[in-house]
Amino acid sequence: MLVDAARFGRLKALLRQGQPILQAILDAGYGSTSRVYTPSARRLGMSLASYRRGAPRERLSWAQLRTSFGWLLIAATDRGVCFAQFGDHAPALAAQLAAEFPQAQITRCAAQSGASGAAHSALAAWAKAVAAHLATGRALPELPLDLRGTAFQLKVWQFLTSLPRGQTCSYAELARAIGEPRAVRAAASACAANRIAILVPCHRVLRSDGALGGYRWGLERKQALLADERRGGVESSLA
Repeated sequence: MLVDAARFGRLKALLRQGQPILQAILDAGYGSTSRVYTPSARRLGMSLASYRRGAPRERLSWAQLRTSFGWLLIAATDRGVCFAQFGDHAPALAAQLAAEFPQAQITRCAAQSGASGAAHSALAAWAKAVAAHLATGRALPELPLDLRGTAFQLKVWQFLTSLPRGQTCSYAELARAIGEPRAVRAAASACAANRIAILVPCHRVLRSDGALGGYRWGLERKQALLADERRGGVESSLA
């Protein structure tokens, strides 16, 4: 599973560099095009050609929350939330989103922006729901997610969405839960590759000895999120 994830990551990197699709597939280590084309649309949320061009037809809306854990930028396509990342600097998060979708039509949606349309209205509501969840511990509604990853990663992330607030599991328990008991390291790698914080709550996965393990947005933030879930919530606001 780790090999599959690394190969798929290599394919994405080559496509972003503008390499021809067939050559990118071969250079990434796929033996034939048939091994990547069937699941590629589901993995990427778009065709390989569209991804190579930087998702020119994709339309994304984004909003920022300022929380006690730092800035949280949330972005969504018409299929659901595709990006939710913590950071210490708002401009850096916006740049990160633009790098992931370099040719997509990306529009900011803020409480004061006056933006209209169904996509903006939906994202504004979702962002406010996340803010309320972080601030008060209020349960999140079932928000649609536009998950993009390998088949194994999708299994991990989908399981994580079932973990309720305040409940944790170990990486070994996670691997067993998805029917891959030997893939503990791959499960940990899938958590590290998660690009949708909070909604795919990888912060709730710990080492078997109870240690925090890893967290792509920093161990201090992971510890703070877990502590917050135990005690109730902290203030956050839509920016």
